[in-house]
Amino acid sequence: MIKMIPGTVTLATLEDIYRNLTPAKLDASAHEPVEAAARMVAEAAAGEAAVYGINTGFGKLASTKIAPEDTATLQRNLILSHCCGVGEPLPEDKTRLMMTLKLLSMGRGASGVRWLVIEQIEQMLERGVIPVIPSQGSVGASGDLAPLAHMAAAMIGAGEATFEGTRMSSGEALKKAGLEPIILGPKEGLGLINGTQFSTACALAGLFDAWR
Repeated sequence: MIKMIPGTVTLATLEDIYRNLTPAKLDASAHEPVEAAARMVAEAAAGEAAVYGINTGFGKLASTKIAPEDTATLQRNLILSHCCGVGEPLPEDKTRLMMTLKLLSMGRGASGVRWLVIEQIEQMLERGVIPVIPSQGSVGASGDLAPLAHMAAAMIGAGEATFEGTRMSSGEALKKAGLEPIILGPKEGLGLINGTQFSTACALAGLFDAWR
């Protein structure tokens, strides 16, 4: 198990994760910044002011206010609506690297997700629940929305994942691994799919292979 401090992880460490499928988790020092940001999001979600991505719709629906009791549904629908990738699944080594990069991104404390979202990815890496992520579908604009949505879907028990080499529904994979789907809170769906961890993982894999 590799413990990571965001902003200090070397390429050599990332290559170890890629080559050896080494599980990784964030150092405990990242906990307070992550939770501090999550508290800010929770306050915004409970307030009257419209804050984009927290209690509003997305894109052209940015001015549409969402009721507090509907924010969980909003985030779930955001994930499922972006699960539109196609093609062969991304290999496990790149998928695990992508998940690790997502941990590093969220560990900076700027995504507004709760620590339990980070723990879900860490536990999936440790126990071998690997989301099935189609290799085509990202345009890069606003991030790797489709690939990251497939990753997030597995975290909430939707979509598919592999466990012990067998492809199955993610709900079944989580159950076999002793895990449960999480329910996304305000902004957490957005925090999971905004980012370039799919593109970065593929670029790093190319770099690591070029070194050899």
